[in-house]
Amino acid sequence: MKKIGLGVVLLAILGNVFAQRTVAVVNDTQEEEYAGFKTFRFGGYGEILANFMDYGINRFSGTAYGSERENRNSISIPRFVLALDYKFNPRWILGAEIEFEAGGTGMAVELENSENGEYETEIEKGGEVALEQFHVTRLIVPAFNVRVGHMIVPVGLTNAHHEPVNFFGTSRPEGETSILPSTWHETGIEFYGTFGRRYARFSYEALIVAGLSANGFDRDTWVAGGKQGLFETDNFTSPAYVGRLNYVGVPGLRLGGSFYYCADAGANADKPQIYSEIGDIPVKIFTADAQYRGRYVIARGNIVRGNLGNSKGVGSVNIRLPNKSPYSRLTPIAQNAVSYAAEAGINIQAFFKNKAKVPVVYPFARYEYYNSLEKVETGETVDKRCQVSMWTAGLNWYPLPNLVVKVDYTTRQIGTGKIFGTSNYNSENEFSLCVAYVGWFVKK
Repeated sequence: MKKIGLGVVLLAILGNVFAQRTVAVVNDTQEEEYAGFKTFRFGGYGEILANFMDYGINRFSGTAYGSERENRNSISIPRFVLALDYKFNPRWILGAEIEFEAGGTGMAVELENSENGEYETEIEKGGEVALEQFHVTRLIVPAFNVRVGHMIVPVGLTNAHHEPVNFFGTSRPEGETSILPSTWHETGIEFYGTFGRRYARFSYEALIVAGLSANGFDRDTWVAGGKQGLFETDNFTSPAYVGRLNYVGVPGLRLGGSFYYCADAGANADKPQIYSEIGDIPVKIFTADAQYRGRYVIARGNIVRGNLGNSKGVGSVNIRLPNKSPYSRLTPIAQNAVSYAAEAGINIQAFFKNKAKVPVVYPFARYEYYNSLEKVETGETVDKRCQVSMWTAGLNWYPLPNLVVKVDYTTRQIGTGKIFGTSNYNSENEFSLCVAYVGWFVKK
């Protein structure tokens, strides 16, 4: 799309954002999911981000102190998303999202089987354009509905609630997005619904989708790089089974848990025969999370723990992948990876009687711990630089319910699992600014 065209679209969207009066929050029940429009709605979300850092770009450069001291800045458009829903009738609904990430059109990677299976990469521009969601939903009854197509994998807290109004910081929680794909979207079938009454009310999701590929597993991001999508089709030889259950019986409170299981990620690889010699590569991920949205405070917390079977064998194969392959080949690869986090923000406006004269501002704090190399198999060596303990504190200002200005300061302690720990590695500190929006701009 030409730059002038994107400019016109963005101006139109921002103009409509200022007319919105309802904060867009992910719905947790089927009755609310498609409420508020009769036939069609169009909207989306986007983020503009600036970072000011005091550390070098490569923590693993070989120095004894991790990241070198270096003042550097960056500015980016992390994502610009267009979304639409269309009701063929009240029971059959089409949903779609297109994401422009980092303002670019990506790179084309081809697997040339006619040339001895060599990878060919054509760099076009930084970033990518991705079809994040495209599905058809059949609403049946509140307790049971069916969705087929390309959809969000609801593993963890952030994937199912990835819009910028659903987390406080200028960037998505780092722990989850470092070891899991984000936003994680796959093609398959989903069954979902709500059941129970009043204080015993629950929602659930059960999915069968394309599984992760062992090609992308590595030291720094564990299985996050294993999401398929480089080629025209995804391997479905070993599908993934995903389940999520939420308790939504108390207004403002949501308690949830999810699991992910793929029996053999090697079978989904570009060349599965190179993994068949080491045996199956099972992936298991378990998560738990909670959120409370009250008058005075919003608080969230989550835990992610993953297990990769035959991780040593995966590393022995991946380190020998061709130099032209789009994968990192960094080893060792963890048998277990972990992330946990908690954040809370206080609504300053709620403490004043004359709320019209007080801006909606949430000062907040977030703590995260994550380690993409929490545990390795016997004979492998743990790299402490994968272990991160970090604090983020800042402000979220909502000039309008669907528009947020964020500012925060982050400090990372490398090589320690303590909340207020010290380390032999240099800390990584940064100051960040972000403007983000989310909303439905047209409803008919």
